[in-house]
Amino acid sequence: MVGKFRRIAKTKKVGHLGTLDPIATGVLPLVVGRATRLAQFYTRSDKIYEGTVRFGWATVTYDREGEPTGPAREVTIDAGELEAALERFRGEFLQTPPPVSAKKVGGRRAYELARAAVEVALEPVRVEVYELTLVELSGPLARLRVHCSGGTYMRSIAHDLGQALGCGAHLDHLRRTASGEFTIAQARTLEQLAALAEEERLIDALVPAGSMLPGMPSVFVDELTAGQIRNGRNFPASPFRGQPGARHVKAVTGKGELVAIGQAVLPNLYHPVVVL
Repeated sequence: MVGKFRRIAKTKKVGHLGTLDPIATGVLPLVVGRATRLAQFYTRSDKIYEGTVRFGWATVTYDREGEPTGPAREVTIDAGELEAALERFRGEFLQTPPPVSAKKVGGRRAYELARAAVEVALEPVRVEVYELTLVELSGPLARLRVHCSGGTYMRSIAHDLGQALGCGAHLDHLRRTASGEFTIAQARTLEQLAALAEEERLIDALVPAGSMLPGMPSVFVDELTAGQIRNGRNFPASPFRGQPGARHVKAVTGKGELVAIGQAVLPNLYHPVVVL
């Protein structure tokens, strides 16, 4: 997706704010130009997913594209038993990533090692699920809605549910409806982006850098201070505005232009760590 958008936007400076599984659809935020420098602040952004779990057999990839790990079984899941099993996946818990994932092992992606038939042992990581709702249950299929922390794998939830119920399971469909502050309502298809580019209206699809990271307090700076920040000078923040003691703040001009991200060095004094 990054490569295709580079051709549409005619720039190499394109990045992304988190991968999607090959079977998944939905929100994939891309950052362009100087905004690529903001990607580091999105590594643990919350995500919202709608996914369908198929019970009856597990797969090596924990989704429908993988080879089954055993014979398929015809099962009908009891709603009460499923709700009881879902409870252990709410709140904070340790989750083992799928063996086919983007996690790095010894400097290489786990999926690269798995495709080379190299066994890997991934360490469990702490994740948090804020909401896990059973939307619909029909025979062996359960549709779930999940609001979770970054780094949470829906494939692992599906696989672990199958183990908990003793019948095996894998992720059949997955759609991401939100990534951080970016929602499906804002999303555009590649075809729509290409059409906008032909009309020289690609900017209509872009979120201004000053509007990104809405949860980070803003410090409004004049042109003189903005120039000093661009030269690496520290800048003050009023103790009566924003969130006192915030680790990071956005330095923003009166016109809404994002100048830099500042990191606290003293109370109410910030050093620019990312300058746009």
